[in-house]
Amino acid sequence: MTRFKRSRQRDRILSLLHSTKSHPTAAWIYESLKPEMPDLSLGTVYRNLKILELQGKLQVLHSGSGFDRFDGDTRPHYHLICTRCGAVEDVDLPVQSELEQKAKALLGRPVSGHRLDFFGLCSTCFNKSLDKV
Repeated sequence: MTRFKRSRQRDRILSLLHSTKSHPTAAWIYESLKPEMPDLSLGTVYRNLKILELQGKLQVLHSGSGFDRFDGDTRPHYHLICTRCGAVEDVDLPVQSELEQKAKALLGRPVSGHRLDFFGLCSTCFNKSLDKV
């Protein structure tokens, strides 16, 4: 693994990711840290997120919407993506490792992991829909 010199900006980005369950975008991270780090650029945020990904200190959630989201929780786990607002929530469900064995048997080659996303309403949108009933 490539070694990277420690940086205060990277430390703050990771600390921010560990402090939230919102699975933020790079833009949200930038806007959150800009007041305390006036010299911070969005490019710096992206570069440091890539380094943290390479170091295995965060997960990148590629949603296909054009805006990746970032998760400071690196343990294998599932997510729910809100079909109304796009928010991402953790799903506290044990990871089904037997799916990897089934895929390996079907494909006839090794499978190194899997990602499973659920789609539906996040807790906020769900509660708003109850208020309208």
